This record gives sequence, structure tokens and C-alpha cells, in this order.
Amino acid sequence: MSQQILIIGLGQFGMSLARTLSDKGAEVLAVDRQKNLVEEAAAFATEALVMDATDETELALLQPGKRDSSVCAIGDDSKEASIICTALLRQMGAPWIIARANNLLHQRILQLVGAHLVVNPEHEFGKRFANRLIYRNVVADMPLGEDLQLTEIQVHPAMIGKSLMELALPKRFGVMVVAVRRGSPSRVVQPSPSEPLQENDNLVIVSKESAIPKLLKGV
Repeated sequence: MSQQILIIGLGQFGMSLARTLSDKGAEVLAVDRQKNLVEEAAAFATEALVMDATDETELALLQPGKRDSSVCAIGDDSKEASIICTALLRQMGAPWIIARANNLLHQRILQLVGAHLVVNPEHEFGKRFANRLIYRNVVADMPLGEDLQLTEIQVHPAMIGKSLMELALPKRFGVMVVAVRRGSPSRVVQPSPSEPLQENDNLVIVSKESAIPKLLKGV
């Protein structure tokens, strides 16, 4: 059965999230006060409604308690509205509430009123893009916890033709290769310790964030 997800606020973040979740097969109910944004979302969402989510009576009609997840993606223009909406979702028994914050104070308030998870898309994108800007070999990265990072990097020229066993990356740099992205169209394969790496390979590694610059400079 598809997940039922309520998304409130169809700015850039909310609209992109709604579209991506719809593409992945989720049943998305998209809500905003602006009719033009709702009409845009109606092209791909399961249902799209013009509604003020800070109105308790109107929000109750969406039955957030019966949705798998509820996302309050209300943008920069109305922190008060996002706080009210998050508090109402919690009051109505929404089982998993994700709220978008604009700064640390906003984040703390959203947590206090009941958000299970608070995200700051601009901050997270900026941090991840900084790594790609500084380390040109980094293709993508994602935090896994307090200090662990999942990172996809292009194979360094010095690695080409060598096997993972020869490179001894865990011992030398504290990184573990969990997959190799290879070929065109690309496919993700399980790494072989004895197979030589190829020119256009990408390595998917798990490591501490501090290990990445050491790896890229030290091979």
C-alpha cells in the first residue's frame, strides 16, 4: 500500500518534495493558500487543495492523524503560520511530523510544539555543496549520524588499475567502500577486493567526514 503524505506549503521545497514523492509512488495531498501553486501541484499530486492550514477546522478535514507523514513546508514569509500548523498537526494526532525551519530559534520552537523532525533545506544544501566545491572529486554526500558520512567520489587517477585490496583504504584512511558505480548507463555493483578500479568508476564510501580530505589528498 502506498504511503499517504500530507504536504502543507508549496514553495520551492514543498513543491519539489511533493513532485518527487509522487514520482516514487506515494499518495500526496498537497495544500497551499495560493491557488496558482495548488493548480501546479494538481498535475502530479494525488489531490491538491487551496486551504489555510492554520485554520483548525479546515486542517481537521484533511485527517492528518490518518496520514503516514505530514510535512509543514511553509516558507520564510510566515514563521508564525508554520508554528501554528505544526502545533495543530501534533494536536490532531499526526504520527510523523516533519517541519521546515529557517533558523535555529525557529527550529527549537518547532520541536517544542511537536515536530518529530525539523529540516533546514537551505542550510543542508549549502553544507553539502560546500564539500563538492572544495573537493572536486566528491559527487554527492549525505550524513548518516553524528559523525558518519556516506560519500560518492570519482576515482582518483592514482587509484585506476589498482584493486581495493592494494589500496588498503580502511587501514590508511579509515574509509570503507560499500559500492562502486560503473558503466553507462551507470549501475551500482558490490565492490570486489581484487578487481582493478576503472577510469570512470565512482566509489560509494562510509567514513568520518574528516577522512574525506585525507583520502583525496593522500592516494
